[in-house]
Amino acid sequence: MASLDWSQCPAVERIPGKVGGAWVFRDTRMPVSIVFENFESGATIEEIMEWFHVTREQIMAGLEFAARSLDPPAPVHQPSAQMVDARSI
Repeated sequence: MASLDWSQCPAVERIPGKVGGAWVFRDTRMPVSIVFENFESGATIEEIMEWFHVTREQIMAGLEFAARSLDPPAPVHQPSAQMVDARSI
């Protein structure tokens, strides 16, 4: 899994000493990485919810954050060469 800045996701937390400092779903001991590993192995959301006692909302928040993080950054608007420099007027 690509390295994401999980600190920007409100559904997860990282507490030193809790699960070795891994990113976990807030108020759980469930590492976010386990959800992705199980998806890669073909598990469904329902199976993950049953096996690891996390909610659909927690799983979806993690998935949505990861998906948004993979979006390309918005292009930076560059002034065209045809624009007139206001200082020359």
